[in-house]
Amino acid sequence: MHHADIAGTRWTFPDLKTLMAKATPARSGDTLAGLAADSALERVAAQIALADLPLKSFLRDAFVPYEEDEVTRLILDTHDAAAFAPIAHLTVGGFREWLLDERATAPALAALAPGLTPEMAAAVSKIMRLQDLVTVAAKCEVVTAFRNTLGLRGRMATRLQPNHPTDDPRGIAASLFDGLLYGVGDAVIGVNPVTDGLADYIKIVRLLDEIRERLAIPTQTCCLGHVSTAIEAMNAHAPVDLVFQSVAGSQKANAGFGVNLTMLREAQQAGLSLQRGTVGRNVMYFETGQGSALSAEAHHGVDQQTMEARAYGVARAFSPLIVNTVVGFIGPEYLFNGKEIIRAGLEDHFCGKLLGLPMGCDVCYTNHADADQDDMDTLLTVLGAAGATFVIAVPGADDVMLNYQSLAYHDAIYIRETLKKRPAPEFDAWLYSTGIVDAAGRLSDGDAQALLAPARHLIDRLGEAA
Repeated sequence: MHHADIAGTRWTFPDLKTLMAKATPARSGDTLAGLAADSALERVAAQIALADLPLKSFLRDAFVPYEEDEVTRLILDTHDAAAFAPIAHLTVGGFREWLLDERATAPALAALAPGLTPEMAAAVSKIMRLQDLVTVAAKCEVVTAFRNTLGLRGRMATRLQPNHPTDDPRGIAASLFDGLLYGVGDAVIGVNPVTDGLADYIKIVRLLDEIRERLAIPTQTCCLGHVSTAIEAMNAHAPVDLVFQSVAGSQKANAGFGVNLTMLREAQQAGLSLQRGTVGRNVMYFETGQGSALSAEAHHGVDQQTMEARAYGVARAFSPLIVNTVVGFIGPEYLFNGKEIIRAGLEDHFCGKLLGLPMGCDVCYTNHADADQDDMDTLLTVLGAAGATFVIAVPGADDVMLNYQSLAYHDAIYIRETLKKRPAPEFDAWLYSTGIVDAAGRLSDGDAQALLAPARHLIDRLGEAA
């Protein structure tokens, strides 16, 4: 039992799972699941009780049973007791104070990460205000590499997402070149395929690889098909850079995605065996999102934000190049409005960075959510201040294939110029060499002929082939 006394009233929470759910800042998904606090007063009482909880409690009480869940086994079996030792005596509230202290430097946070369970990260986030989430995440530095180096301080990368409703090569190529002219694409050039067929997957990775090689772009490409399709494509000698998969925080939820830890390990090993990276060997790309476990009825009575943090426990086992929360994509049933989306985006980024992940965000919403582009501007700005590894951009902020609203290419210019951020260093140098940007990193007034002439030639050739 967990207790808190407020104004003469004793609030009682029967177990840790209930306490965590009741302490969570309001969101529609937990209400839908019947897990949310019944009032603001109950939420505060739960947060008070949670703040007094010893961090060690999370090593004793598994939210999803150890015997039936491989994610729980992964989290507990890989826990680093030595890394945890410096904070093992703290409560959740004491941990918040430790994180905000100036002695919690980037090296100290990096050393701590293997000693944290996802549930610990989720717990402390629940008693933090937004500025706390920004402050601590900004101190974390997680560096990964493949053909360029991501996560360096003062840098902010972007995923170029040139999706097309029929996977037409000319449409993909046109959107891709459009993004490059805005300086977008250093995190990855990644296409969500319309179908998950092997032939379509191979067609897309070959197209992306041809463009990358033709223009000598120091970046990585990805077709965001299912991991099993990626394995087939690699076996067929397709030019696969990053292996993608959506992951969640329970074995049952991952089964809903058609994956398990063994399959992810096989995919990682296959990607590494290709040796396509030039400056690093991080070959995995994961996407997550609050509500994915609940939508699959695989949340085990755990609040959606804690389940999301558990997905990061899966991701960090595979040393990914990038991870992002697709924060508003699942819909208003899980994050109802702009306020909830902004809070969730900062929680996810904070938890991922604290656990040692190269964390980014798809700053996005669906058209039936109570949110708009002003909310996305806010989330983009605070994520930039928090040191997000990357964000995603699509033509005109409107993904014409997935039918949701994200960021536009020019939003990447806004955040980099406003917060004095630069792209990944190798990509930054390429942008300058092609004439896309000047020496200060601003978009150049030149014609960028080194890019435009090959682009026109390739699109014309694709048109003739069609």
